[in-house]
Amino acid sequence: MRFEGRAFRYGRDIDTDVIIPARYLNTSDPQELAAHCMEDLDTTFVERVQPGDIIVADENFGCGSSREHAPIAIKAAGVDAVIAKSFARIFYRNAINTGLAILECPEAVDAIEDGDTVSVDADTGTITDETTGKTFQAQPFPPFIAEIIEKGGLVNRWKEKLAAASSDN
Repeated sequence: MRFEGRAFRYGRDIDTDVIIPARYLNTSDPQELAAHCMEDLDTTFVERVQPGDIIVADENFGCGSSREHAPIAIKAAGVDAVIAKSFARIFYRNAINTGLAILECPEAVDAIEDGDTVSVDADTGTITDETTGKTFQAQPFPPFIAEIIEKGGLVNRWKEKLAAASSDN
């Protein structure tokens, strides 16, 4: 899996209430959630984000409430990957379950600036700041996690597996 896009750089402790404010949790529609993604932190995010863009953040990204709405909003907004120094554990798992690629790489986070073009080779864990030419190494996804992300999330992966199993019978 390869991703390339513009970096949106944020600080530490970006919680799920900032990613998708609680006042919008009355829907589970991904496009409606995307329309409000990051609006309490960055009012121009949804206007500027393009498909394939990448969020880069410091420590503890996704802390706070354990809602799946947060990675769903990020992904539906067009973000292909989040690179952070660390993730809240529940956000980490929710991101994988919803098919959002996430990588921990403190060195990349320290070097990447807002607006830089960043590419990610998730198969090798290589992160390249295309603006500066610097490369960084994150842990690549284990095959089962890569498969979940490639299929667009855990539910989609299982739907495909079940459909294949029923067609074999």
